Amino acid sequence: MSARVALWSAQVGVAAAGAASVGIATAFVSELSKAPHSAFVSLEPCPRSSATKALRHAVPVLRSLRFKDGGARCTRSLSGAAAVAGAGSLCATALLASTVTRRGRRGRKLRGRTAVAAGPDRAHHRVVVTGLGVVNAHGTDKEVFYENLCAGKSAVKIITKFDPEGLSTRIAAQMDELQTDGYIDTKNARRMDDVVKYTIVSGKKALEDAGLGLDSAAFKALDRERCGILIGSAMGGTSLQTSMDNMEKLFQGKKLSPFFVPYTLVNVPGGLLAIDLGFQGPNYAVVTACATGNYCISAAAGHIEKGECDLVLAGGAEAAVTKAGIAGFIACKALSSRNDEPEAASRPWDKDRDGFVMGEGAGVLCLESLEHAQKRGATIYAEYLGGAFTCDAHHMTEPQPQGDGVSRCIKMATQNAGVTPEQVGYMNCHGTSTPAGDMAEVNAIKRAFDGKTAGLVVNSTKSMIGHCLGAAAGLEAVVTVQALRHKKVHPTLNADIKNREEAMDIHAPSEALEMPGLDVAASNSFGFGGHNSCVVFRRWNE
Repeated sequence: MSARVALWSAQVGVAAAGAASVGIATAFVSELSKAPHSAFVSLEPCPRSSATKALRHAVPVLRSLRFKDGGARCTRSLSGAAAVAGAGSLCATALLASTVTRRGRRGRKLRGRTAVAAGPDRAHHRVVVTGLGVVNAHGTDKEVFYENLCAGKSAVKIITKFDPEGLSTRIAAQMDELQTDGYIDTKNARRMDDVVKYTIVSGKKALEDAGLGLDSAAFKALDRERCGILIGSAMGGTSLQTSMDNMEKLFQGKKLSPFFVPYTLVNVPGGLLAIDLGFQGPNYAVVTACATGNYCISAAAGHIEKGECDLVLAGGAEAAVTKAGIAGFIACKALSSRNDEPEAASRPWDKDRDGFVMGEGAGVLCLESLEHAQKRGATIYAEYLGGAFTCDAHHMTEPQPQGDGVSRCIKMATQNAGVTPEQVGYMNCHGTSTPAGDMAEVNAIKRAFDGKTAGLVVNSTKSMIGHCLGAAAGLEAVVTVQALRHKKVHPTLNADIKNREEAMDIHAPSEALEMPGLDVAASNSFGFGGHNSCVVFRRWNE
């Protein structure tokens, strides 16, 4: 049974509207936005009544409002606003504060859904995944990509994109030549930065997978003003190398490429994809290092939830296997130097791990509102339930040892998703194969689950495709949705149970594992600067 408690907090009637009413509405929205996530707030018109009568009614009701956090502050401000409205004879308004506990058709309790609305157009919309796009060393087809992962194949090898001689790390999960025929015209493909190519190809593949190929009637029927793109990058692709190459030209008195500046901007790949598609909705790139993709996915979901968009392409892209990129991370002492055993170099949770392996590519989800997807008869893969973000505020590159920020992030993500930690059957870990990061995440997961991890299965995609930096979260979100679709999780390579850290006692299979009962899954991603993120999905069963 659904429970809905509604409190009419004010009926403030007046003869004329004034500018001050905007301030009152703003104050109201501002204060209620600080309420806990179980509060759903909307503003609706009410019948006219005298200011005096409205004031007498409003103040006691407003004072009766109680929120778990900051309640006193909220009621004081609202009472003040009502008093000003009564005294100033402002426009007729009713403030309906509703504390909502809702259950979906399958009995799922929905928590963490906060909205401030001016009517039914701003109601909460469910967000679903209808398409997946990948560009990676393991392939550009979502099924081939996942089959390679489930088979335990490593994409790590000696670097051939440039001469790595003289570097202490000479291995990576590099992208070989990307076939862009049918996605990018030949002229542009020759001059585009790799990260732009990865973004455009993965974005268009996600649309194709969603039944929205550019020549299809379904694509042509889209309202382009309600379609957006949020695809970010940590380093802007090869911009570091491009910058160095152009600086060398500058010192030699040579002319710089006119594409030098545009192709170093992280937002440009998404902008160019929008030009190709004609998408005129929200278009920006969130930059939070290796957590970028999750931030973009959650931000994109927010636009759909609020009714601003019907469809958003979201994820991350990176093309950092360059000499400057590798040398830079060597200087940070972050990379594995296991050059003689490339496929054994990325080994999350193993006692002999010595750093991560660089990877690259792109991972993009096609997110839609449930109504939009169902109306056009789309195949739905999963539902986005929610996510969360925190900051360690601890160190520029090192994680907080006990994973305090990560633990809070996971807890908040499950709360916002309306599930308990025990309902999460699978978690795609950040699992970079770094000495400090791996166990900090394990400690955080245990704390977030209150030690109840017996039914949880975890793995690390990075053990096979390396750490794809700004593309990592996007690619791993694709992996998480694929795990839900196939009810099967891929193994973690090189994680020999005999040589694992003793504290790593969460089930991480060394072979692909069938999970017929898998319903809810989560994906963690963290970035330099202390940025933590976690997103939660449910398998689509309706």
